[in-house]
Amino acid sequence: MTEIIEHDRKIISIIHRNDDWKEGLDFITPNDLFVQVGTWWYDKGKKLASHIHNDFDRPGGRTMESVYVRRGSMRVLLYAEDRTFLQDYVLNEGDLAVFAYGGHGYEILEDGTQIIESKNGPFVDVETDKTKFEG
Repeated sequence: MTEIIEHDRKIISIIHRNDDWKEGLDFITPNDLFVQVGTWWYDKGKKLASHIHNDFDRPGGRTMESVYVRRGSMRVLLYAEDRTFLQDYVLNEGDLAVFAYGGHGYEILEDGTQIIESKNGPFVDVETDKTKFEG
């Protein structure tokens, strides 16, 4: 079952393990997050409607991201907004995590680990987008 980690009534991380898949369309993020992440599980022949995404203003004053472990594993370190360490967990092959508020760091645990990262844009530069700190 997808796990949601919260601190001060804000979502810090959503963990979707390889075993959490459900048939059909399953969005694992609430509708009000700036990043929307879902899974698809359909059988051969399923057709999804062709579509175009419309232009309209969306609130998006913060970068949120998701990571998917394609191969290998990594440790995720979670922090509160004030940089206080909250907890850590390991993502293995096939696991996915979404990061909304607070902070996070990563430690790669195996050689050859491959991660797919997705986040809202546009990307400006590292200094504007991130505040780095020792964790």
